[in-house]
Amino acid sequence: MANTLGYMLTWTTYGTWLQGNKKGYVKKGRTFPGDEKLLEANKKAQSEKAFRLTSQQKKVVHDAIMNQADIIGQKVLAISVCSNHVHIVVEYISKPICDVVAYYKNTSRQALKTFGITGRIWTTGYDKGYCFDQKTLQQRIKYVQNQSS
Repeated sequence: MANTLGYMLTWTTYGTWLQGNKKGYVKKGRTFPGDEKLLEANKKAQSEKAFRLTSQQKKVVHDAIMNQADIIGQKVLAISVCSNHVHIVVEYISKPICDVVAYYKNTSRQALKTFGITGRIWTTGYDKGYCFDQKTLQQRIKYVQNQSS
């Protein structure tokens, strides 16, 4: 079995990338095409309005994630905090990925809370992509570095 060099994590802000999105969506690791009826049903089911990060909030989230990475001993290879999602490529550590994502989401939520941001910030769940070789790792780093807000 190949060694895991790192992985790319992606999670979205609440209500901004719903199932049915016209650009497609991911569910349980599979990608699906847009579906207007599904999208409308999901919009109606939201308990709060969609949340988008401002420029200042994106910096707060970025800094909180970088600080948490230092705390847990994980090297961040690339990070992009956009208004409606976060991409991060990190080196492998022996902690479960679900815990790592929880650390990053929770620490950034707490940081935003100090600025008066309350309510839902992140969607439940996340997407992960493993990097078993340098080529894949470098492709994911480049992808994240090329992201814009």
